[in-house]
Amino acid sequence: MAEKFDVKLEEGKYYLPDASYKERSWIGDYNRAYQEFLADPDGFWDRIARDLEWFQPWDRVKEWNYPYAKWFTNAKLNITHNCLDRHVNNQRRNKVAIMWRGETEGEEEVYTYRQLLQAVSQFANGLKSLGVGKGDRVCIYMPVVPEQIIAMLACARIGAVHTVVFGGFGVSALNQRIVGTDAKVVVTADFTYRRGKAIPLKNIVGEAVVNAPSVERIVVLRRDQEKPVELHPEMEVDFYELMEESDRECPAEVMDAEDPLFILYTSGTTGFPKGIVHTCGGYMVGTYYTTKYVFDIKDNDVYWCTADPGWITGHSYGVYGPLLNGATCLITEVTPDYPTNGTYWDIIQDYGVTIFYTAPTAIRMFMRVGEEWPNRYNLSSLRILGSVGEPLNPEAFEWFYHVIGKARCPVVDTWWQTETGMHMVTTMIGEPMRPGFAGKPIPGVVADVVDRNGNPVPPGTGGFLVVKEPWPSMMRTVWNDDERYRKYWYTIPGCYTTSDLAVKGTDGYIMILGRSDDLIVVAGHNIGTAEVESALVSHDAVAEAAVIGKPDPLKGNIIKAFVILKNGRVPGDKLKNDLVYHVRMTLGPIAMPSEIEFVDSLPKTRSGKIMRRVLKAQELGMDPGDISTLEE
Repeated sequence: MAEKFDVKLEEGKYYLPDASYKERSWIGDYNRAYQEFLADPDGFWDRIARDLEWFQPWDRVKEWNYPYAKWFTNAKLNITHNCLDRHVNNQRRNKVAIMWRGETEGEEEVYTYRQLLQAVSQFANGLKSLGVGKGDRVCIYMPVVPEQIIAMLACARIGAVHTVVFGGFGVSALNQRIVGTDAKVVVTADFTYRRGKAIPLKNIVGEAVVNAPSVERIVVLRRDQEKPVELHPEMEVDFYELMEESDRECPAEVMDAEDPLFILYTSGTTGFPKGIVHTCGGYMVGTYYTTKYVFDIKDNDVYWCTADPGWITGHSYGVYGPLLNGATCLITEVTPDYPTNGTYWDIIQDYGVTIFYTAPTAIRMFMRVGEEWPNRYNLSSLRILGSVGEPLNPEAFEWFYHVIGKARCPVVDTWWQTETGMHMVTTMIGEPMRPGFAGKPIPGVVADVVDRNGNPVPPGTGGFLVVKEPWPSMMRTVWNDDERYRKYWYTIPGCYTTSDLAVKGTDGYIMILGRSDDLIVVAGHNIGTAEVESALVSHDAVAEAAVIGKPDPLKGNIIKAFVILKNGRVPGDKLKNDLVYHVRMTLGPIAMPSEIEFVDSLPKTRSGKIMRRVLKAQELGMDPGDISTLEE
């Protein structure tokens, strides 16, 4: 039985990119590429994988024993060989790999591929000297600095499994992740910068390891060389002293394709955070392929993914994917609105960024302060815009496309998850863009919108977004909790359940409505929170909005909205009535909020997703559960 979503689709609204984008793109014609994939899925992935260098080839492309997959069976590789050595040995040795800008004016570092390989090798040897070997876990709790990437790649170089923890987490969340993985070494820094303030990290690590008996050593990057923080030699070692004592060459450990590469924790919506396990071979192929084909990355691009490596986007599209493609990557510690609302646009102008990948939350923040800020800067270097993290509502798409891209840059609104490891649904370069719709499954992915029994729902009908076939970068398990992994594949028969709601148009384009646990049932009708929020944000007074369901004796639930207004707009009863009417006219009476509360901020994860369950818990006087990912 299909879900009864009240979905209003705006038919016929497309933007056609310049024909030259399709002519020059790696993917070429989407429909042809997708049909070639369907005709021979294993052959498709075999061809992609052969772009990379392997120490030993695979026996089979995949083994699929539902719900477990193995990819590139018995193949041997090392992902850092493909990220670094392959480029150093093939005419990219002096190409810039990483450009970093700090929050302090004039703070900048540049690494060529040769320099990055040398630094990674030195730190990898340093880790070896501390007793770290293949299969050991290393926790990385650092700011967005080049040394964070060096530490990640050094772990992968020697076969250690890294678990990167976002530098904004507190003691309890960090301790959970250290203890959960039995980390042998923690790599941290004395502090991180945020909006002009130095936030200590080493002190947090000191508290977090008190009840973490697996930790043997702590490596500290001392950024303040004038007043270096004191180290306790029985446990702590200086980052660069460890490197300086180490050899500059470190052979890449030979890894099996199915050996674990990293564990990344995601809180999900409830309960104890899940340690998602990704493996060496399939993850490498998936991130290489999607970075190349979704972003259409070329050798002369300057690529900027604004995500912190503490999140999956930072892993896949801030570190591994672009380096596998030999890209020049920009990373930065700055926040988008500090010291001014033009900080991001200034960086794009200064570095000549060509591919810009950011989150809808940031885009809506930019919208709130007005287009006069980006209009002060020369953004003509941009050629591709990307969005990630949550649905890109039509209003944000329009602003991004017209104000930032000047109606000439394709917008790739990417849907994927920590668990998928790579992009799954988007609009490929050169294809028509449809505001509000992420796009279609990329070649290599079989996705659909189904009911609770796994049956496809008719076009225009809401349902559950699922993936029906395995893909290389799929997670292999949940660390020490395989039953939670199995639930992904057994909730809806025969499918990987994403827990996202979606609707598919007659053209095959998919609109992501939001999480299924963010569904509000009003008088028997299922209403996606993202849809109501998008309707509210489309009002010219609203900057951001979040909605929840509140229990109601008559309707089951009513809708309550929390609204942030744009600068200069004044809250009041008249505006509340205007917003209710606006939602009524946009979505219909069933979606009208019964209550509206004007607020100054909304609870969000550090990756920018609104935590509606926190709002609901506060409203109902309940325990909000795991809030370790809550932005302060």
